[in-house]
Amino acid sequence: MNLNIQNRNALVCGSTQGIGKASAIQLAEEGVNVTLIARNEEKLKKVLDELPNNNQRHAYIVADFSNPKELKEKIEATSLEFHILINNTGGPAGGPVFNAQLDEFERAFTQHLKCNHVLAQAIVPFMKKEGYGRIINVISTSVKQPLDGLGVSNTIRGAVASWSKTLANELGQFGITVNNVLPGATGTERLNEIINNKATKTGKTIEEVSEAMKNASPAKRFAKPEEIANAVVFLASDKASFINGINVPVDGGRTKSL
Repeated sequence: MNLNIQNRNALVCGSTQGIGKASAIQLAEEGVNVTLIARNEEKLKKVLDELPNNNQRHAYIVADFSNPKELKEKIEATSLEFHILINNTGGPAGGPVFNAQLDEFERAFTQHLKCNHVLAQAIVPFMKKEGYGRIINVISTSVKQPLDGLGVSNTIRGAVASWSKTLANELGQFGITVNNVLPGATGTERLNEIINNKATKTGKTIEEVSEAMKNASPAKRFAKPEEIANAVVFLASDKASFINGINVPVDGGRTKSL
């Protein structure tokens, strides 16, 4: 299938590892000019060197998503304009929602919703001018089914999903779509953290926790980051032009709801 996104410009958040990195690589394979954004410059340089490049214009921006003001200034300072925005940020620490401190909610809300909003406000005017825009938010299946032990994450992911749906309703008339990809358990550093935390709290071994999480999915395994990226890149393409305002679980069938 020809996705027809050659020479489009994409900004990919959290692109030094995991799903963000896999999405950046796949977009570059499709001929997209990719700009990476994350806080670690050394890692950004490394990924930049790994991107497929056929006379494309790849770049990176160093920014910390705990500081929306700084993020806004850095995006406004660049001369780059984007047709595709991939919002992707590592999730909050796990734990019961009742035990969460207020500053945990505030940090997560800033890193996920506020920064998504800052980027959208900076980039959408160009998308409107082009009559083409794709905003894809990589969030979590907890949007459909809250996950035990991830109280703050469940709360904030739900807020991002509502923000996304509202934005999709407002921007659809301009040829801009806004969709959410909901990964299930995926082989990333984030998953390793969750497994280690569960093992520590339950007294089970890492292997026992890992197997239980795999068995929760009909696929009986974890996803590869590239499998999540497949959905991200499709939604960024011309072929997804009439898909708007939806949540797409990529979880091997783990989510119980329709």
